[in-house]
Amino acid sequence: MGGLSIWHWLIVLAVVLLVFGTKRLTSGAKDLGSAVKEFKKGMRDDDDKPAGQLGDQSRTDQAASDKQRDDDHVQR
Repeated sequence: MGGLSIWHWLIVLAVVLLVFGTKRLTSGAKDLGSAVKEFKKGMRDDDDKPAGQLGDQSRTDQAASDKQRDDDHVQR
């Protein structure tokens, strides 16, 4: 009591198919799938890493340039 059985879900599915049609549901599913794919691709993309996640060489180069700039500022 209170829970929905499989027959309730089948009726809901049939009503949704009648209201929206299969063409609109499949195009919506394709759009959703491509949006998820683009989101995952954006999460994997390594082009725009924050400075804290750069490789060791980049960090040492950055530290050296920061130290040089500080030394130049102190000498003035």
